[in-house]
Order: sequence, then structure tokens, then C-alpha cells
Amino acid sequence: MNSELEKDALNNKVLANPFKRGLQNGEVQIGLWLSSTSSYLAEIAATSSYDWLLIDGEHAPNTVQDLYHQLQAIAPYRSQPVIRPVEGQCSVIKQVLDIGARTLLIPMVDTAEQARDVVSATRYPPHGIRGVGASVARAARWGRVENYMAKANEELCLLIQAESKTALDNLDELLEVEGIDGIFIGPADLSASLGYPDNSGHPEVQRIIEQSIRRIRAAGKAAGFLAVDVDMAKRCIAWGANFVAVGVDTMLYTQALDARLAQFKPATAAATQQKTSY
Repeated sequence: MNSELEKDALNNKVLANPFKRGLQNGEVQIGLWLSSTSSYLAEIAATSSYDWLLIDGEHAPNTVQDLYHQLQAIAPYRSQPVIRPVEGQCSVIKQVLDIGARTLLIPMVDTAEQARDVVSATRYPPHGIRGVGASVARAARWGRVENYMAKANEELCLLIQAESKTALDNLDELLEVEGIDGIFIGPADLSASLGYPDNSGHPEVQRIIEQSIRRIRAAGKAAGFLAVDVDMAKRCIAWGANFVAVGVDTMLYTQALDARLAQFKPATAAATQQKTSY
């Protein structure tokens, strides 16, 4: 009997996705971007109890092994890991799912066709084309999670990034794709695509961001954003964004380093500081 209870507990822990459940319940999920590629720093971040931690495989130099080790480091804590792979290729998605990711953020999705391909890559046949390898994968605890293939889709949370003018032109079609749980507005790439590079604070960009967030939420999907400026993060939440990253670990680290140095060598610290905006 105890063995059966332990097995049920393992199944529930491995499959359950509190991040997805929070979004479905209308709770705002506050997150942090992890760009350091360090499992040690990922675990430190997890002890701060952010709702979600984005492990960045697109712009941070993370290998699959790096992603894997950070998932392990975060696992004992309440913070939920979200992996952003380098791109939405089927083979890449297969790897990050097999190492145990339950929530994915796929960058640079411009069309409904691309979105449907991403959904298919996350689903086992006959509903998709995800390769079958649960018996040798951490996702199913190397075959110890019973009926993993039948249950995996229920707790998978699939988010895509709309970060170009093309994506926004196709936003209604993207919102209609079954299997997409939410859309993240990428401010840096979007502002460049709209003709305002390094200026996501431009009034026209801000207007489009607000409009897009409201459209996403009105369609019943989750809306996400990364805002390292506190006021911008609060505006996005007021507009309806319900999964918002409010900082980047490497940026917070450099800011803390500069602030401490400024206490002793103000001129040196001032010379090294650079303003970064999203």
C-alpha cells in the first residue's frame, strides 16, 4: 500500500504544473530571467520564491546539460522553471521536454503555421510528432511515472513569443491555435521590428504593447512580458499581463556590484555603469 501511495505521489509531483494552474486561476505570476547559465545561481534565485524562473537558452550560452542542471537545482523549491530553447525546432523541443521541462517559451513565432508546428512538436503521436523516449528520460523519471505519455499533455504549458510586426499582424490567428496557453510580448525585438531599436519606451511601442496584451487576455490566453523597469512591469500588470518577469539575474548582479563599488570608488563605478532598457 505504501508503495502505491509513493508511486502516486511521484506521479503527481512530476506531472503537476503549478505555474499553469496559477495562470488558469487568474493569478499574476511574477518571474525572474536566468541568464547566468549557472545552476548555483539558479538555486539561489529559487530560494527567493519567485513564481517562475526563465532559464534562457536563446540568448544565454546554455547547453542542454546546463538547462538540465538548472532544472535540478530549482526542483526542490516552489519557483517553477520555464525553459526558453534557442528556437522552436522539433528536435530542440524534444530534448528540453525529455529533461523535464513542463513549461516552454518558444521565441520568434510569427505565424499560426509556426505555432501549430510547435504544438505538434510537444505532443506524442497520434496528436503530434514528439519522439517517444519516456522510459529513458528524466521527464518520466526513467519510466517510473506510470502512463506518462497519456498524461503529459495535461500539465504541459506552452507559451510563444510574438516579437515582430509580422507576429502582431498575425496575432488573431496565433490566438486561435489550439494548444497555445499564452503569448509573450518580446519588447526588445518588437521595438526594433517597429522601427524603434533600443527604444521600447517610445509612445507608439508602448501603445502597441498595451493593445497587444489586452487582445491576448480578451482571447482567454495568458499574456507575458519582461520588464526590468519596475514602473513598466506594474503598467503591464495593470494592462492585464499575468506572467511578468521583473528582472534579469545578470543585470541585477552587475547593478549590485556597481552599487557596492560606488560606496568606495564613485568615479570608477560611474565609468563602468551602462544603462540598459527593455
